[in-house]
Amino acid sequence: MKSQIRFASIFLALALVLPALAQASGTVLEGTKITVVTDQSVSSKTAKAGQSVTGSLAHDVISGGRVVIPKGSAVKMTVSAVQASGRLSTPAKLYLRVRMVTVGGKAYTIATSSAGRILGGKGKRDAGFIGGGAAGGAVIGALAGGGKGAAIGAAAGAGAGTAGAAATGKKDIEFPAETKLTFTVRAPVTIN
Repeated sequence: MKSQIRFASIFLALALVLPALAQASGTVLEGTKITVVTDQSVSSKTAKAGQSVTGSLAHDVISGGRVVIPKGSAVKMTVSAVQASGRLSTPAKLYLRVRMVTVGGKAYTIATSSAGRILGGKGKRDAGFIGGGAAGGAVIGALAGGGKGAAIGAAAGAGAGTAGAAATGKKDIEFPAETKLTFTVRAPVTIN
C-alpha cells in the first residue's frame, strides 16, 4: 500500500514538473518575429543613440510547439539610430533594437533587427513651398512692374516660400508608451 502511494506521489510530481521544464527551455530561431510593446515614450527630438527603452513582449514566442518566451516578459531595447528633424532637408528618423529579454528572472542577450521609421517626402513638399512662392511672386511682380518687377517678385516669393517650408517642416517621430514594434531575431538564442 505504501509503495502504491509513493508511486502515485512520484507520478504526480513528475506530471507537474515536466510540463514546466518543457515550457521553460528552448531555442528562439533566427528569423523569428517578436513584437514588443513599449513601456515609455521615445522621440527623435530628444532620444540619443544607445539610450535604453523598456518594454514587454506582446505575444508568446513559440519554438518547437512550446512557449519559449512568455507574453509579458520584460524587454530592454536600445535606440539604434536617431536623428531629429531638420528645418528643410533632414528628415527625422528613430529606430530601436532589442538587446535583452528576461524570462523567469534570468536575463538573456538577444540580437534583433532594428524597428522604427524615417519621415520621408519633405524634399518634394519643401520644393513645392519654395517653387510656389517664387512663381506667385513672379506673377505679382510682373503685374505690378513688368520684367524687372517679375524678377524682384520671384526672389521675394522664393524667400517667403523657403521661410514657409522652414516654419512648417520640422516634424519629429514619437513612439508613445504602448507602441507595438516588431523585430526579427538575427541569431539563435537558447532560453533555459
